[in-house]
Amino acid sequence: MPIPTEAFFLDHRSELPLQLQLRRQIIAGVQEGRFRPGERLPSTRALARQLGVARVTVTQAFAELVATDYLRAQDRAGYYISDAIDLALDVDEVTPVAERFSWDAHLDDRYQRAQRSDRVTDWRRFRFPFVYGQADPQLVDLSAWRDCAVRALGRREFAPMTGDLYGEDDPELIDYIARHILPRRGIRARADEILLTLGAQNGLWLAAQILLRQGGDCAVEDPCYPGLREILSHTGAVIRPVPVDALGLPPEQIPLGLKAVFTTASHQCPTNSTMPVERRRQLLRLAQDRGFAVIEDDYEFEMSFAGSASPALKAMDRAGAVIYIGSFSKSVFPGLRLGYVVADARVIREARALRGMVLRHPPGLLQRTLASFLSLGHYDAQLNRMRRAYAERRAVMSTAIDTHGLSRAGGGRAGGSSFWLATPPGLDSARLGQALRDHEVLIEPGTPFFADRARGAGFYRLAYSSIPASLIEEGVDRIAQVLQRLQR
Repeated sequence: MPIPTEAFFLDHRSELPLQLQLRRQIIAGVQEGRFRPGERLPSTRALARQLGVARVTVTQAFAELVATDYLRAQDRAGYYISDAIDLALDVDEVTPVAERFSWDAHLDDRYQRAQRSDRVTDWRRFRFPFVYGQADPQLVDLSAWRDCAVRALGRREFAPMTGDLYGEDDPELIDYIARHILPRRGIRARADEILLTLGAQNGLWLAAQILLRQGGDCAVEDPCYPGLREILSHTGAVIRPVPVDALGLPPEQIPLGLKAVFTTASHQCPTNSTMPVERRRQLLRLAQDRGFAVIEDDYEFEMSFAGSASPALKAMDRAGAVIYIGSFSKSVFPGLRLGYVVADARVIREARALRGMVLRHPPGLLQRTLASFLSLGHYDAQLNRMRRAYAERRAVMSTAIDTHGLSRAGGGRAGGSSFWLATPPGLDSARLGQALRDHEVLIEPGTPFFADRARGAGFYRLAYSSIPASLIEEGVDRIAQVLQRLQR
């Protein structure tokens, strides 16, 4: 691929000769890795025209760089970045370093400090990756997705794919969500009560900003989804953790004076417990009596293996107090980053306005591709394939956990894609996780899930979305062996 002429710029007001400026730019590009061996430079004629200089200026600069092995000349083909570059620069060629601008007065690193630091980005190099929320290429129908993307790129779809929707969403996708996705959770909603988001994380952020930007108290489950705590830490809210039990969030433990309660009622994150219907009714009664909003993160409702799932809180909500958040990250693939919020129309209008200030709307191409993926039946076929695979993996992992004597800590035997386990007394799960990496095993220590991080030291999560059933038993066996060694 040739280097474009736009990659170069000369300052005609500088005291440095133009030829020297050009040489330094090419050398800097090589040193910084922007220009790579074998890449062709623009022709001397084209570059001279772009830079507004005589062609001889460019020719002489190139000749100097050929002499120092930065470039090689090829007859009738032009100039290329050399394959034999000596990266030890002559002093004359070093570009003077300006005094760096200080960002200390502008940045306090608040967002970096709140961000999780325990995620392993190269998880695929582990043979036994018990990590949550990653995709298994054997279960994702990429060929169907490719066909839908090609369909979305057709001329008939030109307007919804390329246009600026001015904050609106693809009507075909909204219609499918309203008529086919939400009824599976017992939810009825109009188009003006649905907003597309860039995943559930974006939906939680919108809800938190709308409800809590000016402060107030909110309750979260403890343990809970770490990303939620990151979001809330940047609002003006006081976060009130409520310890969960085997049945999820206990409504009677919710403190007074709240503006919002965040819950994962169907599959509590990370314990997988399911809130029974009577508790859901009690929570909704409290919301109406005390005037707090309920934000329901229904992140994994599709993964239920024991009959029909319990109705969503939103389905039972007659007063309109629930903001429901769903996502296609688990059911299609995580990199899609598309989700939705369902709430009272006034809430949706405010969330749409806030979303518009930040990102206008999710990409039209993704929206229309997903609409086709759903409407053509690929989504249901993939869901069925995932459910079968996850049910098998769950059964294999459950047996392996019991066979090797690992200690369960959570409820929720009806679904989800992970197990919540406890370490032996006194053993830090972070230490366990570090030791397991030497045995090609990756787990998730429990510390990030708790308000009091010390409490999380006794827990860890094993997920099976990205590991085949054939490897689960051996992976669990390795965990058991390392646990025994650490205890000794």
